[in-house]
Amino acid sequence: MDVSPFVGEPLALDLVNTRPQVSAEVIDLIADGDGLRAWVELEKERLAGVPSDELAAISTDELEQIHSVRACLAMALDHQMRGLAVPARAIEGLNAAMRAAPAIHRLDWGDPPIVETRREGSAAAALAALLAEDAAAMLAGPQRQLIRKCEADDCVMLFVGNNARRRWCSTTRCGNRVRVSRYYQRSKAS
Repeated sequence: MDVSPFVGEPLALDLVNTRPQVSAEVIDLIADGDGLRAWVELEKERLAGVPSDELAAISTDELEQIHSVRACLAMALDHQMRGLAVPARAIEGLNAAMRAAPAIHRLDWGDPPIVETRREGSAAAALAALLAEDAAAMLAGPQRQLIRKCEADDCVMLFVGNNARRRWCSTTRCGNRVRVSRYYQRSKAS
């Protein structure tokens, strides 16, 4: 089954949402280089500082760095959303990813002057560090209190619930399915 990535939430949540549930099976949309490249293409405007040509060269073995950030973030979010203490190993995993490729800022006095950001290390380490920084900012910021899981029974997607009435990751993805199911149940009972 072809499943497209769910994007549009904060970058960190988009990363966690690369493991959607389809029927009873959780699939990994960035399990290989092709999946990662497709996701990066959707997120490219938010991935400044990691050259896209280098991302194309990330090997399957190097994907573990990105998967590790995703797992640490998912663990932290799960605990935080359930009101539990975030495990130290989740925080240390994010910190380790950020240390592996720290951001280096450089002023380029051109016309106009700009500040460029680059990262040391491989493209995989740079991407993992950028994703870990975004995750850390979200976990330390006020948005962490607004993160919710989609209320559709068969969905594991997370979103920022800026609107108290929002219940689904997407009204077209899950909201419509839930409404159709309720309608079917009501019409069947009649």
